[in-house]
Amino acid sequence: MPTLDSSTIANVRVRISSSLLISLACLIALLYFGRILIITLIIAILSAFILDPIVGLFQRLKIPRAAASFLVCSLALLAIYGSLFGAYTQVSVLLEDLPAYTQRINELTDKVLIEIEAAERAVYQVVVPKRLREQALPAQPQSNTVRRRGAPVLPVAPPLPPPVQEVRIKAERSPIFDYLYAHMDDFYHILLMTSFVPFLVYFMLSWRDHFLRNVTKLFQGENREVAHRTMEAVAHVARAYVVGNFILGLLLAFASTLFFWIAKIPYWPLVGTLSGFFSLAPYIGLPLAIIPPFFAALTVFNNLSAYLVIGTTVAFLHLLALNLMYPKLVGSRVHLNPIAVTLALMFWGSLWGGIGLVLAVPVTAAIKAVCDNIPSAEGFGRLLGD
Repeated sequence: MPTLDSSTIANVRVRISSSLLISLACLIALLYFGRILIITLIIAILSAFILDPIVGLFQRLKIPRAAASFLVCSLALLAIYGSLFGAYTQVSVLLEDLPAYTQRINELTDKVLIEIEAAERAVYQVVVPKRLREQALPAQPQSNTVRRRGAPVLPVAPPLPPPVQEVRIKAERSPIFDYLYAHMDDFYHILLMTSFVPFLVYFMLSWRDHFLRNVTKLFQGENREVAHRTMEAVAHVARAYVVGNFILGLLLAFASTLFFWIAKIPYWPLVGTLSGFFSLAPYIGLPLAIIPPFFAALTVFNNLSAYLVIGTTVAFLHLLALNLMYPKLVGSRVHLNPIAVTLALMFWGSLWGGIGLVLAVPVTAAIKAVCDNIPSAEGFGRLLGD
């Protein structure tokens, strides 16, 4: 068998590295330019993972899988439409009261600006000496009269006003209309892909066994067992993350809504739900959870102590959920270290925007589950794990 010299081995390594870099660049380009299609598929797959145990429950009641899948999808759509209708009712009432909130925000803004200017003047008087302050005063304007020695007082003609220029009024569209018009094509594609999600979820649920059986047949020998185990692990991790976060969000939403109702904060059903689920956002969950109740309370509370109580309660619920409940419901099944989570949020957020921040953790957890079940990629799984 011929031996390879060091230069040949180096050339082979360079070619392999170049191929890997090109493949990685092509993969990132595919994820970016095909993001609408890929995000739609991921949302459909995660939805199917969530609803699959319910389909199995209906199957135990002797209902065929196709009929059970249709029934579960219909119930899920009714729940989503009911939630959207309730949110629309609250938002429509909020829009009627929006002028009052706008006036309140303007009052608070003016008050803050006045306090900032007063603080600046106080600091200026303390730091700058009086002599320098007097020198910095603007010169007094001269009189409009000029008096010569031995001559009567003659008035000085005032300066002529600038020539009147023709002003053309240009009709401008609102920024919201311009934004919608500029991104109309993106909204069209998003709505189009979103309309496919219910159908994809139904077919994934009803054809699950057929799909899994045929996918495993693509592999031979031991690889078939590895493929089956990998798909089961991905489904388990994704379901644990999504279901765990959903249950935790419901608990936070219930506790927040109950507190806001007792505190008599307007629109407490909408505000409590938003605050509870916003609290689950990684790293920025607490500020996001505080914004809805603070905004809703603008027209009710004027004292600072009320806002301190609201912020303290929201922070307490947030810390209680993330430190006690999140590790048991989600963290014990995902097994991602903080560095991997942070890098995942940065990568998927920069690639897909806001929806990337939502899907970053389940997608990364699924990648880790794949690496854990493939012997050649176990090192990457340990690198992502805790």
